[in-house]
Amino acid sequence: MSRRRVAALISGRGSNMAALLAAAEDPDYPATIALVLSNRADAAGLAHAAARGVPTAVVESRAFPRDRAGFEAAMEAEFARHGIETIALAGFMRLLTEGFVARWEGRLVNIHPSLLPAFPGLDTHARALAAGVLLHGCTVHLVSAGVDEGPIIAQAAVPVLPDDTEAVLAARVLAEEHRIYPAALAWLAAGRVSLAGGRAVVAGVAPAAGALANPLPSVPALPKR
Repeated sequence: MSRRRVAALISGRGSNMAALLAAAEDPDYPATIALVLSNRADAAGLAHAAARGVPTAVVESRAFPRDRAGFEAAMEAEFARHGIETIALAGFMRLLTEGFVARWEGRLVNIHPSLLPAFPGLDTHARALAAGVLLHGCTVHLVSAGVDEGPIIAQAAVPVLPDDTEAVLAARVLAEEHRIYPAALAWLAAGRVSLAGGRAVVAGVAPAAGALANPLPSVPALPKR
């Protein structure tokens, strides 16, 4: 089986990158993490990748303070060196230019800690708590030019509980990120993701049955009239 060569991009600890690496250890997984690249030399995830024998690279974004195109060109040189076919953003804290996104259209995927289109950007868990939502979660999507925009491949929802703190809610969401990101990347690598009317469609995957309610109603539903 030919496995899709993926670069995982990180800026910190790279817990989602670690989840992808763990999934890719299965020889039947349709992708291999062929490179872990960071824009920070002190990113803790680099050591984790190196310990698993995965090639790593650093392209310091600080070396390109006013040259985003130059920064991206340096990254793409690393991608070419490692034969990269697909990019998985895994906590990569840099905005990408429209040109970069266009060159990797359909091959650039991201995980975001909210149920997009709600709460794009940073501080999603604090904003969810402040907004009083009762369901929160995470989204895997193909990347488009807008911030945290693009066709959605998969989402997972968790309840927001009355005593949640930002850290507790974040941990609950992160567990779901680690579950759906490897699955979504596998679908993309296997060629099962297509676009129809601007939406992502995953072939051969049944939609989830049932619904998640919070709080869960304890009284019988009223009969239909």
